Amino acid sequence: MAKQLLGKEVTAALNEKIKADVALLQEKGITPTLGIIRVGENGSDISYEKGATKRCETLGVACEKILLPADVSQEELLGVIDKVNKDDHIHGVLLFRPLPKHLDQSVIENALDSEKDVDCMTDGSMSGVFTGKKVGFPPCTPQACMEILDYYGIDCTGKKAVVIGRSLVVGKPAAMMLIKKNATVTICHTKTVDMPSVVKEADIVIVAAGRAGVIDDTYLREGQTVIDVGINVNAEGKLCGDVDFAKAEPIVEAITPVPGGVGSVTTSVLVGHVVEAAKRKYL
Repeated sequence: MAKQLLGKEVTAALNEKIKADVALLQEKGITPTLGIIRVGENGSDISYEKGATKRCETLGVACEKILLPADVSQEELLGVIDKVNKDDHIHGVLLFRPLPKHLDQSVIENALDSEKDVDCMTDGSMSGVFTGKKVGFPPCTPQACMEILDYYGIDCTGKKAVVIGRSLVVGKPAAMMLIKKNATVTICHTKTVDMPSVVKEADIVIVAAGRAGVIDDTYLREGQTVIDVGINVNAEGKLCGDVDFAKAEPIVEAITPVPGGVGSVTTSVLVGHVVEAAKRKYL
């Protein structure tokens, strides 16, 4: 039976550090503030927004929302981003994506100041992930994966790691972050030949395939640590990951559950980035 890598324990540890940093900033009269820009009324955006707002409140971080209609013009949205860039009271900005199709997402994303880009929206922040330079912030989800590995003392040095998925949201940044931890990394994707044999060679597996239960016991072996990034709804209407937990858990050494794993850490990582942005500016 695998050890379950529970997100709530990682989140509790992160929250304590965030609270200490917030106290240091408040001593200087600074309240770290997250600006949320939401276009339209997408249900998943609203759900994440509620979670982020609640986490901010519990950790002493202020939150300012800018809510725009789905038919907002590109010029108006760029004007909003220019305003938050210049607002010294807003230290980090979260813009929900994908944006409506009439908007040029690439142009809008890169209009944001990288110093306020707390979820790796800009090319500048992504360059920081790939070069190791302190530019912007890494994406919150792969950072949450790294926080889980760190909290549970899983040393990546010299280990073989496989990342399943090659998106810029999770897969590619996670691979770069594992390399920074001295792992030897392979990225698997839909064109990978004989993926099960490749994944079986790994000591650490991060799964961001985007399909419910696609990774089962045929991909896994004893001794592995599995981080499941996926969030899906199965035929019974229940949340599940990209890993078939029932088949994987009896085999591997450690695994994150869904729900209760990576997703529960991500919001604290986001708030932590806002606080870090304020620290970089004032401390």
